[in-house]
Amino acid sequence: MENSFLLQGLNCPNCAAKIEHEVSLLSGILSAKLNLLQQKLVITTADEAENWLETITNIVHKYEPDVAVLAAEEQLLTETFVLEGLTCPNCAAKIEHDLSALPYVQKVSLNLLNQTVTIKSYPKTKSLKAKVETIVHNYEPDVLVDVLNDSKTQSITYTEITLSKTYLIIGSILFVLGLICYYGPLNIPYLALVIFLIAYAILGLSVLKKALLNSLHASIFDENFLMSISTIGAFLLGEYPEACAVMLFYQIGEYFQNLAVNRSRKSIAALMDIRPDHANVLRNGLEISLDPKDVEVGEEIVVYPGERVPLDGQVVAGHSTLDTSALTGESWPKSVSINDEVLSGSINQSGCLTLKVKTAFNSSTVARILRLVEDAQSRKSPTENFITTFARYYTPIVVLLAILLAFIPPIFLQAEFSEWIRRGLVFLIVSCPCALVVSIPLTYFGGIGAASKLGILVKGSNFLEALSKLDACIFDKTGTLTQGRFEITKLIPAKNHTSAELLQTAAQAEARSTHPIAKSLLAQASSIDPKDLTVVAEISGLGVKAKMDDKEILVGNGSLMEEAKIQYEKIDLPGSKVYVAVNGEYLGAIIVADEPKKDAKEAILSLKQLGISKLALLTGDSFEIAKDIANRIGITSVHANLLPADKVNLVEEYEQNLSRGRKLAFVGDGINDAPVLARADVGIAMGGVGSDSAIEAADVVLMTDEPGKVADAVLVAKKTKHIVYQNIILALSVKFSFLILGALGQIGLWAAVFGDVGVTILAVINALRILSFKKDANNKLNPNFC
Repeated sequence: MENSFLLQGLNCPNCAAKIEHEVSLLSGILSAKLNLLQQKLVITTADEAENWLETITNIVHKYEPDVAVLAAEEQLLTETFVLEGLTCPNCAAKIEHDLSALPYVQKVSLNLLNQTVTIKSYPKTKSLKAKVETIVHNYEPDVLVDVLNDSKTQSITYTEITLSKTYLIIGSILFVLGLICYYGPLNIPYLALVIFLIAYAILGLSVLKKALLNSLHASIFDENFLMSISTIGAFLLGEYPEACAVMLFYQIGEYFQNLAVNRSRKSIAALMDIRPDHANVLRNGLEISLDPKDVEVGEEIVVYPGERVPLDGQVVAGHSTLDTSALTGESWPKSVSINDEVLSGSINQSGCLTLKVKTAFNSSTVARILRLVEDAQSRKSPTENFITTFARYYTPIVVLLAILLAFIPPIFLQAEFSEWIRRGLVFLIVSCPCALVVSIPLTYFGGIGAASKLGILVKGSNFLEALSKLDACIFDKTGTLTQGRFEITKLIPAKNHTSAELLQTAAQAEARSTHPIAKSLLAQASSIDPKDLTVVAEISGLGVKAKMDDKEILVGNGSLMEEAKIQYEKIDLPGSKVYVAVNGEYLGAIIVADEPKKDAKEAILSLKQLGISKLALLTGDSFEIAKDIANRIGITSVHANLLPADKVNLVEEYEQNLSRGRKLAFVGDGINDAPVLARADVGIAMGGVGSDSAIEAADVVLMTDEPGKVADAVLVAKKTKHIVYQNIILALSVKFSFLILGALGQIGLWAAVFGDVGVTILAVINALRILSFKKDANNKLNPNFC
């Protein structure tokens, strides 16, 4: 009997081998096979009745205590919740952390831009909704939590921003009135105090509420606590204008933060606006409007001018131009007519089209893009994870330092309490880590959005960061750097024969073949009727033998000619050689080659200019052909005659020779590229022509078949990382400088406000620059766009 077990979280090959070996030695187990990629253990047993779950769990936990062992019939439950109104990256990180700590939860992915959280948990547990609400409301009491299901589409509202804006305007007006009463000619301090208290209540009530709730749930040290303590302390010291100013400018910073998050969200939402509303289906002679999910493969749909193509299909009637910019980032319209393939998500611009549906909605291009974009925002980069962890430990440390600063000098040095408490409050205000925990995620959100506008789908900010560290880029050849379709480059007829005769004879023999070379011959020959052939035999690895009337035609490589003992002229030119003979007489040779893509040479040059020093070409084709292509586009390292496993081994060799911290990317398109795409640090799939398996295995998907997009992706990644570093240096240098100045008593609360809120606003504005990329007149990305 065969049993399967899921080992959730197992990533160590060494431990996997030990587990597999120990399980296989158990009495009663005939065999044990552990697939580390699938995290799946399959055992074959002699006894059908015995339950092996506990025994295997004990063995697994001996090596990997944190791995969850599930029987095959047990599947992790996946639930998605909408967190309507959540805009704070810092709070989002804390919510995700607390949910991940729940004992029955296996994985949590919080998507701030979509305002959703997806949780994978053990089955047979209580509904998660109540627990999610509790944790969310610990940090954001006003966020609405609801279950996301098929009947409900999540909507992102901007009520919170409008409300914040109203409070800010009222609070600002009262603050100015308070300043007039306090410092102006009226000089009415008591009236000023009342106005400041009202303004403080309007501006700071939500902050005080969050600080109190977090304190009750043992989550004290956050920005709400820092702002609450510092402003209340300022009031107690009689510095009313400063206390009110701190809360006002803190709320201005929060407003800019929310504005920036929503701008990034709108940028991503614009990309998501490719979801079709309906499909016009032809059924039983009638045209009816249906949800695209209800349309079956093989049915015909009608797409009118101005409508979005709902499903992938093939044109069976009509011709038109399509706007594919939402899919590929290219603004130039694409012309289509009968037999052309059309991708869902395109916009029909002119004529009416009738399409035969090729794929179901869930497998269509538009559905696949939507999934990729939605998932991309939940995968965090190492820098984001570091900043989140840094903030978790940094805040309690600075609070402790502020307390020591406020009380140690007065107690041991007989200094004035009020002065040192004021310095401690300055220390608290400046220390808030908002600039980092807000701007860093925003920069990566913007980077993903910027890449998406170019038709480059990056599956997570971790891969965006990896792209910025590329030191090697390895390419597949056919379909990646070349057109993927063969063309005749030269006809070399033998003496007493013509080029036309040579081509026509070869095409006749290949009339029933589906080989790419056969298609190139048929495309350039005169009309051929396959019925004229009486016998066709495919000779594996050699070519074709065909009979027509009284002629026996041989078409193939040199080995076929030698096997048939035909005297032929061996050709030494780049490309695939097709030799032709009739009734034992040599007719000549045809050179067929797969031409490089138009932008392949420029793509390689651009990568070199970006500092990627190691460029290589891997292919299953012959070395001669691969070397010719490599020379024409500027690649010096060539590896040919490779099987998929050979490609994986070579990629591993290249990775071992990289400098520490540097990354390698592999660019491919075919189904045989899936293993190496998954193995590389960054797998890049050519989405326009790539196979489904390649796209699923890849980390980055190019929605066109242009290799030049690889350089665009690297450039966006480098610019994103550059802005991240700018914000880190800006925030830390200003904060540490102000912390020192505050401790020395050289700055007051007003300067502390700039050290916190001012830096946060500057960092957020800087982060949003990544969205303002530009293309030049030649439709190329400007290297200096930000």
